[in-house]
Amino acid sequence: MENNMKIVFQRLNSLEERIGNLEKSSGFTHTTSEAIPKTIGLKEFILSKQPKNDVQKTLAIGYYLEKFSGLNLFNIDDLEKAYERARENKPSNMNDKVNMNIRRGYMEEAAEKKNSLKAWYLTNSGESYVENNFKAKKQ
Repeated sequence: MENNMKIVFQRLNSLEERIGNLEKSSGFTHTTSEAIPKTIGLKEFILSKQPKNDVQKTLAIGYYLEKFSGLNLFNIDDLEKAYERARENKPSNMNDKVNMNIRRGYMEEAAEKKNSLKAWYLTNSGESYVENNFKAKKQ
């Protein structure tokens, strides 16, 4: 049952992402009297977290894609584009960095693909690890 709910949420999030992309490409804008909050830029976010290696940097970028770019799932293309946008050197083997995060329990592979590619998301442990500036939470 829990796995089915996870799949439903992933599909719902994927649909919301697709609708958002369609709205952006069509020029649709929300009209509201509320001020739009400022968000932190990707490069600024990476610098604030001070990752010590490419594994941590890849995790931080995944976190940014989920929390600030509105992606519920991200794939290799999303990570590579984010590295380029941040003007950071891409790791020679990005999949290896993702797999290291998976082995550490910080990312998981999604049940569905995104644009016909494997997709991933951060686990709660991965989110906490980034939020604590790559320090393990004391229990």
